[in-house]
Amino acid sequence: MPMTPQLRAEAEAVSDNRSLLRYAEHALTALADHHAITGRSFSDDWAIVPTYGDLWIETSGSNYFVTAVRAGSPAEAAGVRPGDRLTAVGDAPTADAVAAFWSPLGLTAEGERAPYAARVLAAGRRDRPRDLTFSGPAGTRRLTLPNLYVGAADRPPLDVRTDRDALVIRFNDSLGQNGTVAAFDAAMTTAQPGQPVVIDLTDTPSGGNTVVARAVMGWFVSAATGYQVHNLPSEERETGIPRQWVEQVLPRPGKHHDGPVSVRVSRWTGSMGEGLAIGFDALGARVTGGPMAGLRGAVSDLILPRSGLTLKLPTERLYTVSGTPREAFVPAP
Repeated sequence: MPMTPQLRAEAEAVSDNRSLLRYAEHALTALADHHAITGRSFSDDWAIVPTYGDLWIETSGSNYFVTAVRAGSPAEAAGVRPGDRLTAVGDAPTADAVAAFWSPLGLTAEGERAPYAARVLAAGRRDRPRDLTFSGPAGTRRLTLPNLYVGAADRPPLDVRTDRDALVIRFNDSLGQNGTVAAFDAAMTTAQPGQPVVIDLTDTPSGGNTVVARAVMGWFVSAATGYQVHNLPSEERETGIPRQWVEQVLPRPGKHHDGPVSVRVSRWTGSMGEGLAIGFDALGARVTGGPMAGLRGAVSDLILPRSGLTLKLPTERLYTVSGTPREAFVPAP
């Protein structure tokens, strides 16, 4: 973790829960890892990406390009498209806004920090609209977009439909919800023998848990099958002895489907959504949709004993069963 003079001075100035939380946010931001966040937040904090972002930004030279737009989002409705350039945030050119994002932490916009900051800036602050300028085939447009914390509606865990001959099951960012397993089981009871099933994970940015993931995959195996590999770097650092294991998915009694299964993913397939994708790939399913969120590892909650503040930190490296780091897994186009 970087420890600049600015961050060190902020750490030494911590005197209460509020200043501790602000420092913890800055310290984790310094990692430039969308998977590392605090369990509490301020009302004016930056939006969590990818959960509350609708634009995926990458750098090419000095330019900041939109490479993906979230389906059904304010940005999509406003006509922002992949290939557009994000040229300004508010009145500041994007490069200046990115530099200003890192400057208070004593850091520069090098490497992954540049696109990380651009994605956060594009998602905006939680308590106000976004002021973003784009340049593309339609010309240069300055747009005011609502943030994704506004008007978030309750949705069922799944949407289920038939597309031609396939049963399409779309998860509504519900891989961590208690009712998702029952909803998925109910959906699968409508599948005809041998019917193709499409698992749509294009809106699962908040991740979830392995209980839901294993329940879903359990419908498509007839024997214990490895679906991902865990590696615990901290234990090797502490003991000198590496630790790694394969997690399996098991058949679920009375719940099995013998038809073909395919998976759809997007940049808004994150964490456990990515785990499901590599798991289904291990089961032989076709996974399509291009790059996912690329969130590194499995997150653990570290609770600070004096304040009770929770830090959510990636602590396990995750791999495909063939040994590819999960964040490096590339689905088919």
